[in-house]
Amino acid sequence: MESIPRRTFLALTAGAAVASRLSWAAEQVPSLLDHILLGGNDLERGIAFVEQHTGVRAAFGGVHPGRGTQNALLSLGERRYLEIIAPDPGQSGMQQYSVISKLNEPRLIGWAAHRDNLDQFARQLRQEGIEFEGPQPGLRQRPDGKLLRWKALRLKDDRGGLLPFFIEWSKESVHPSVDAPKGCTLRRFEATSLEAEDLLRLASRLQLDLHVLTAKERFLRAVIASSKGEFSISS
Repeated sequence: MESIPRRTFLALTAGAAVASRLSWAAEQVPSLLDHILLGGNDLERGIAFVEQHTGVRAAFGGVHPGRGTQNALLSLGERRYLEIIAPDPGQSGMQQYSVISKLNEPRLIGWAAHRDNLDQFARQLRQEGIEFEGPQPGLRQRPDGKLLRWKALRLKDDRGGLLPFFIEWSKESVHPSVDAPKGCTLRRFEATSLEAEDLLRLASRLQLDLHVLTAKERFLRAVIASSKGEFSISS
C-alpha cells in the first residue's frame, strides 16, 4: 500500500528475521494496529516461511493494480492481520515497496494503523503541523471477485519506517481479518530507537500507544503466537 523509504532497511539490523522463541506475560499491541507487513521477493517463499513457524498457511489475497505487488493474508485476531507482500510478476516494475525485490528472506517492513475518519484525522495533523501525503484511494480485487477499497495516509517523516501509515477501510468492504485463515494472534509489537523519547512523543501526538524501547539500532519487532508456540519477526 504505502512506500517504505530505502533508509528504513539500511538502518535496521541485518540479523535473521526470526529471533529465538519468546514468551510474554500479556499482549502488548497498539490498539489502533490494523496490520503488519512482511515483505520479500517471492510470495510463495513468504507464505511457506510463515507456515513453517505457525502451521497456518496464508491465503492469496490478490494483486495491487498499477503498484506491481501481490499479497497473501493471515488473520492475527480481531481487526488485525498479517500481509505478506511481494512483487507481482504479472506487472512491470513496482510503484511502491521496490526494496522488497532485493529481500531474499522475508522481513517485517512496516505496519498500518486504522482510523475511522481519515479526512478528519488529516485535518488534525495539519493543525498539529505534521506533514503527510494523502489520503489516497486504493483497491484490490479478491480471488472471489469482490473488491476491497480503502484510503491511506502516509507521514512524510515516519521515523525511518517505525511509525505506521494510516488506513480507513470502506464501509462496503469486509475487513481482511474476518475471512483470512485463522490460528494466529499478535502478542507483542514494538519499536526500538536510539531516540526513543522523541519517538514516543510523536507517537502520542498521533494517538498511538506504541511500545518503544531504547536501542542503538532502529527496528520493528512482532511476536506472533500459534499452536506451534511463539516466534518473533523483525525488520
